[in-house]
Amino acid sequence: MSTTDSDPLARERAHLGASRAALRAMREDVEALDIRDVTANWVNAAVLSRQIEERVKALADLSHTPLFFGRLDYLHTTQEGQRFYIGRRHVHDAHGDPMVIDWRAPVSQPFYRASRKDPQDVGLRRRFGYTGGELTAYEDEHLTDPEEADTTSRLLQAEIERPRVGPMRDIVATIQPEQDEIVRSGLSGSVCVQGGPGTGKTAVGLHRVAYLLYAHRERLARTGTLVIGPNRSFLRYIEQVLPALGELEVRQSTVDDLVGTHVEVRGADEAAAAVVKGDARMAEVLRRAVRSHVTPPVEPVVVVRGSRRWRVPAYEVEEIVRELLARDMRYGAAREALPRRIAHAVLVRMEEAGEAPDDRVQDAVARNAAVKAAVKAVWPPVDPAKLVLRLLSDAEFLAEHARGVLTEEEQKAILWTRPPRGVRSAKWSPADAVLVDEAADLVERTHSLGHVVLDEAQDLSPMQYRAVGRRCSTGSVTVLGDLAQGTTPWATRSWTEALGHLGKPDAVVEELTAGFRVPREVIAYASRLLPHIAPGLAEVRSVRENPGSLEVRAVGEAERDPAVVTACREFLGREGSVGLIAADARVPELARALDGAGLGFLAPGEETSARARLTLVPASLAKGLEYDYVVLDEPAAVVGGEPDERTGLRRLYVALTRAVSGLTLVHAAPLPAHLTA
Repeated sequence: MSTTDSDPLARERAHLGASRAALRAMREDVEALDIRDVTANWVNAAVLSRQIEERVKALADLSHTPLFFGRLDYLHTTQEGQRFYIGRRHVHDAHGDPMVIDWRAPVSQPFYRASRKDPQDVGLRRRFGYTGGELTAYEDEHLTDPEEADTTSRLLQAEIERPRVGPMRDIVATIQPEQDEIVRSGLSGSVCVQGGPGTGKTAVGLHRVAYLLYAHRERLARTGTLVIGPNRSFLRYIEQVLPALGELEVRQSTVDDLVGTHVEVRGADEAAAAVVKGDARMAEVLRRAVRSHVTPPVEPVVVVRGSRRWRVPAYEVEEIVRELLARDMRYGAAREALPRRIAHAVLVRMEEAGEAPDDRVQDAVARNAAVKAAVKAVWPPVDPAKLVLRLLSDAEFLAEHARGVLTEEEQKAILWTRPPRGVRSAKWSPADAVLVDEAADLVERTHSLGHVVLDEAQDLSPMQYRAVGRRCSTGSVTVLGDLAQGTTPWATRSWTEALGHLGKPDAVVEELTAGFRVPREVIAYASRLLPHIAPGLAEVRSVRENPGSLEVRAVGEAERDPAVVTACREFLGREGSVGLIAADARVPELARALDGAGLGFLAPGEETSARARLTLVPASLAKGLEYDYVVLDEPAAVVGGEPDERTGLRRLYVALTRAVSGLTLVHAAPLPAHLTA
């Protein structure tokens, strides 16, 4: 008898080795493809070469990523006697028989949802444990055995609590039933996920993209997918999740990058101005301003063709213009339709005179100089950036189109005190760029994608929601966020309101309340702020017991910086990443303290490694990031760094909930009263 016959772990290791060899063979088969005999021209060859290159990348065997993490042994029905290994991608042998099943396949679903109450025909569910890429353990659940106790999986818990070094990783091995329901929901419906810290909402959104690409690959290949994050540091942190799942074609962006294609953003607004510019009422102001360029005709249109003159009176042109305005078309589309409508009126007169004009005649009339001149006078072109520039520079123009929409105080708040000379010299703010994007959509419809994931959505203004909504007007969206973590003065008050601005009022709102990342002691401490920052929001129920994970150190002001350095040193003595989070204004001083102590540190978004595990994080950039251990400097300064107390307390809530294993607060100033009550 061989060793593998008597040793289950050895058998599983043998299957892992065979699966890796099969994946390597699949990759080599693709690399060996000769496309010379199947491509008609260089264009086809280039397209096919790129597809082959992407396929080769998707078949990469990542050494740090286990090829499979689970096994299902079915009992009856169509899977009678069948055994399936569940992994990140499909792997088959030389005969085409599956060795690893993609986690997104229907047959894999019971790995996440089967239970003793509903075994879903699964006799055994096996989870695998890995160390450094090597299979080192396994754990079995016999779902139909009444004698077996119902216990928490040690391997599952260990995987959830594994130290975080490097970018965010996938959670495909640890997806919970309530998360799986969201991940596998259909493409046609939009979903909004409200989730507190550590509930895995970001990972759920990314895995939902991966699932949709698996289930609707051809459709989404045509229409496109997009992940929108709050900042580029966050995008760098999550950028490896989808490639690890074999998905390489998903674009990532921030809202600022999306709308920043029209103008160069070089300025910033005061909070009061940004709130008004981000208000949904600005959409009506812009609509009025765009349509104000249409003026009633004062002269008839006279078209000369040969010896004949065809006259369309001004009142008839005005009727055409009025009809186009009533249809509420895009400004540019209506402008393109106007010459053909005038030409049609000319053709009617030709037919009444006994002529038989065809489409070529209508096209010629539409291009006639007299018609072009009339269109230019009645419906002139509009440059979106110049329009917004005029609104923000010309008090009379703004007042005319904001009458009954914005108050005089609000109009005054958004007017530039020193108007720029032109579009290029203007110091556009992020909120201005959103206004230009709205105006551009009023002129010409924005291209829509098949699916968009919008993360940290609670921080968007209504106008930013509209900008994102334009990118998925004919597709669907996954909205991810936490109302308690809204840290902008314009943060949304409810998902119903946000989804309305997004253009997806019928989206299903799901709430994740089980926390898998933040220790129970830490989340309970942070949750003291919830009644003040998000009344009525459910507190996260952490499944992680980690006694001693929270420590609060009060020091004198002179000892504060050395105490912060000491706390960082202590955490660096343990395994995992360390984040030092501080109010933005405190970051330069702490950087000098770390340098003076000989502690090297990274900036947010820079990848941690075994040698570089400490990151200095301004509180404004902490959202969405996580570290095994966090040192939080001066909580009162974090609150005081924001324009109002509620926003400051929300910023503090974010900072308090970035720790996966341990949190130490260091403070010289009194803690915010809401934490000590």
